[in-house]
Amino acid sequence: MDENASTLFQHLKSAGIDNDLRTLIYSFASIALDAQHHFPKYLRGTMGDKNKYGEAVAALDEWVNGYLCDNLVKTGLVRKIYSEELKEPLIASANKKAPFAVAMDPLDGSSNIVSNNAFGSIVGVYRDDLPQSGRKLVAAFYKLYGPVNTFVYSVGKGTHEFVKHYDSAGNAQFYLLAENLKVPEPGEVFGIGGDPLEWDPAFLKFAKDLFRKEKLKVRYSGTFVADFSQILHRGGMFAYPATKKSPHGKLRAAYEAATMAYIWEQAGGASWSGKESLLDVKSLDVDARTPVFLGNRHLIEKLKKALA
Repeated sequence: MDENASTLFQHLKSAGIDNDLRTLIYSFASIALDAQHHFPKYLRGTMGDKNKYGEAVAALDEWVNGYLCDNLVKTGLVRKIYSEELKEPLIASANKKAPFAVAMDPLDGSSNIVSNNAFGSIVGVYRDDLPQSGRKLVAAFYKLYGPVNTFVYSVGKGTHEFVKHYDSAGNAQFYLLAENLKVPEPGEVFGIGGDPLEWDPAFLKFAKDLFRKEKLKVRYSGTFVADFSQILHRGGMFAYPATKKSPHGKLRAAYEAATMAYIWEQAGGASWSGKESLLDVKSLDVDARTPVFLGNRHLIEKLKKALA
């Protein structure tokens, strides 16, 4: 890595954002790096409990959630944390006047832990408490724990990617890998979650056309962050539609969909819930789910026509 390359700290400093938000983003990137050192200790088994959605909780899920929450509170910048792994929002009583509320999926793709495939962490930052639509986000970022460790963020001024590397002193740093990422045209890959036998027939036909007419290749890992990273770098579409079993979709609007849509739209892509941009989805329930469609703009327009 070129030692003259911009570090995350330098990039944030030049982004023209306030010091509090800059500090929070940089702090989370550092927290996530520290957390990863502990992952091997928590790779085996589940906690024996279920989360608020009735899903088995992996030991690593539980630990990562606690570690991220504790350290975000310690920054003094977060007063409230909405997490997919918490039954109720965490209220940081010592930070009542802190500027930010955070919504996060602390460990996206935990079903991939046992097979050592990629997983990640997703974080959206708001100034007001939830529920809010994604239009109210002031920052969105994710950490991908893959073959290489990357950190992607946006504050509404483009989408930027950084990669973990070591400086000359042996200290881990995030260095700029790609600035102002743009979704490649016309798109190359797609990944769709859920059981095809439970998709709406019109959507199933559209999915087949991604093969037959658009000539896209299938790439689906079971981790939203990893599949998102594929289309961010290669163009195409990610979707998790409504199904017979999950008529409202599977992914959560606040913890996953809105945050990733913010990053995606800043990279020139389009998002859709089946009704509106994912950034406009709002519910009084912070645990609400939504169908998710992220794609190149022309693909989203074709999808809208196919499901009209």
